[in-house]
Amino acid sequence: MDRPRNPAHSLAHRVIASLNREQVDYLDKIGKDAQFSSGSKLSRNQILSAMVNALKRLNLTGVGVTNAREFEQRIVNAMQRARSSRRNGADTEAPRRSASAEPGSGHGKEGTT
Repeated sequence: MDRPRNPAHSLAHRVIASLNREQVDYLDKIGKDAQFSSGSKLSRNQILSAMVNALKRLNLTGVGVTNAREFEQRIVNAMQRARSSRRNGADTEAPRRSASAEPGSGHGKEGTT
């Protein structure tokens, strides 16, 4: 007899990532901070999944990105824009800037899929 499958598990895909020791230690620190402050430890997988979901909410794409450092800077810029738009009271109503407004991107419109 087949057991009913959890739909969340059937959609999950295994991803193997190569991180340096500092990056792994940082993920572990986040997990342990959560455990000691709330009693619930976050796994590395949960933390990475949350990071991906946060990037999706920033409407980031890879259009025009040529390397990881450039994408990291794009992430930081998007977080800074989101923070300042919240401070200015323009939560979700603020117009999205295009990727061409990013220094050095010169490609398509950010936030399109």
